[in-house]
Amino acid sequence: MGTLYIVPTPIGNLEDMTLRALRIMRHVSLIAAEDTRTSRVLTRHYDISTPMTSYHEHNKIAKLDEVFAALNHGDVALISDAGTPGISDPGFELIAAALERGHEVVPLPGASALTTALVGSGLACDRFAYLGFLPRKQAALRDLLAEYAERSETLVAYESPYRLAQSLATIVDVLGDDRRVCVAREISKKFEEFYRGTASELRETFAADNPRGEVTLVIAGADPGASIWTEAQVIKALAARLEAGETLSRAASNVAKLARWKKKAVYRLGVSGGETE
Repeated sequence: MGTLYIVPTPIGNLEDMTLRALRIMRHVSLIAAEDTRTSRVLTRHYDISTPMTSYHEHNKIAKLDEVFAALNHGDVALISDAGTPGISDPGFELIAAALERGHEVVPLPGASALTTALVGSGLACDRFAYLGFLPRKQAALRDLLAEYAERSETLVAYESPYRLAQSLATIVDVLGDDRRVCVAREISKKFEEFYRGTASELRETFAADNPRGEVTLVIAGADPGASIWTEAQVIKALAARLEAGETLSRAASNVAKLARWKKKAVYRLGVSGGETE
C-alpha cells in the first residue's frame, strides 16, 4: 500500500519550498492538488513532471476513487494552493480517509500563514487558538469573539480583506479598544506587511481603505489581571451593542464577561437606560 504525503507549498515566495518536499513531489506517482492551474506554476518552476489531478471542495467525493487507486499502487502527495494541506481546506477529509483505509500518512513541515503570522505578530505564542476563517455574518462573529473574550490564549484567524475594517470594528466592540492586534498581509510575498497596534488603532488604519491580498489576523488574549470596568465603560459598551441590534439579555451577558461584572447588574443598567440612583 502506498503512502500519502502531506506536502506544504509556498504561501508566496517560491524559495520557501523545502528540499524534502521537492524530492517527495518528484518521487510520488500522483500529486493531488487543490487547483492544478496554481500548482503547475510551482511544478514548472522546479521542473517536476509528476502526473497531477485536482482534489478540491467541489469534486472531493468524485476524486476519492482516483486518488486511492493511485495509493494502492504507489505514493501520493497532497498539496493545497498554498501552505499546509488540511488547514481550512478539504485535505483533512482525504487524510482521514487514507488513515481509515490503512495507508501510512506522512506530514512534512513547511510553510503556513497561520504560524508565520503568529510568530511575526509580537504577541504571545506559547498558547493560541486557531479560529479558521471568521464568520461572514456580524452576529456570528460577535458570538465567536464573546466566547473567547475572557480566554488568555492568542487568537489567529483568516479574514477577507473586504471585511477586515468591519471585523476590526467588531473586535473593538466585543474585546475592547486596547486589545492588541496584528494584521499580516500578503505573507512571504513581494508586498508583505505587518500592522501591529491596538484594535482601535488598526480599525482607524483600515477604515477608509481595505487592503489587497490575503489577510491573517492575530489577536492578543485577555489579560487575566485586567481591572474591572467602570460603570461609564459598561454603559458605553452596552449602548453600542444595543444600537448594533443585540437584545438586552445578550448584550448584558457579553458586556458582563468583558467588564467582569455580574450580568444582572449590567442588565439593570440597560433597563434603567444607564441611569443610576
